[in-house]
Amino acid sequence: MPNKVLLEIKNLYKSFGSKKVHQGLNFQLHEQEIIGLFGGSGTGKSVVLRSIIGLEKPDEGQIIFESQDITKLNEKELIPIRTKIAYVFQNGALFDSLTVEENLAYPLRAHTRLSDAEIHERVNQMLDLIDMKGANELLPGELSGGMQKRAGLARAIILDPQIILFDEPTAGLDPTNTKRLLDNIKKLKQRGITGIFVTHDIPSAFEIADRIAILYQGKIHIIDTVENIRKSSDPLVKSFVSQSL
Repeated sequence: MPNKVLLEIKNLYKSFGSKKVHQGLNFQLHEQEIIGLFGGSGTGKSVVLRSIIGLEKPDEGQIIFESQDITKLNEKELIPIRTKIAYVFQNGALFDSLTVEENLAYPLRAHTRLSDAEIHERVNQMLDLIDMKGANELLPGELSGGMQKRAGLARAIILDPQIILFDEPTAGLDPTNTKRLLDNIKKLKQRGITGIFVTHDIPSAFEIADRIAILYQGKIHIIDTVENIRKSSDPLVKSFVSQSL
């Protein structure tokens, strides 16, 4: 029996001018599941994630979270949703003028009533989790690209969100830093996180995901377990799988 559905995308349509991106997109995300989302460039993988947190508004369709259609919410109503659905940006998206500690503490100061001591302790727990112990006082400009991404991941998850949206998290990383980031995500997976992993990095998705969804011509062409995707005889699926060999 699969776990309960945490998020449901229903019949999503989205165009930018004459470019049709989503044309009836449907899928469900279950609790404690990671879906790897594949698709060629311009197929709207990141647009799915941006729509889920309200940075894009679909032309039609619903995104159901906690029994409500979050596409209907305004900016103010989206604030509590964004504490429960975290977005891990491709570049880490840290505030340049704040230290690592200040960056990680920012969501806690904005959305909790924790004391300074409790915030400091929580930040240290996060830095420990992402193998960056002692990096508290460093500025983003003093971090490697890999460390910036890991710090961005830590900041995204510091409020214990119900869902984590990963937007090309391994893009631009060398193999060593890719492995380190994936190891961090695996630690989170052992804790039972739920997420959507948008990527061109198919070997990484196969390592992390429970199911794989392939976006093609505005719809989900297929969604299935990693094992079944690997064995599929579907030509489109095989063209993606061949990139992982």
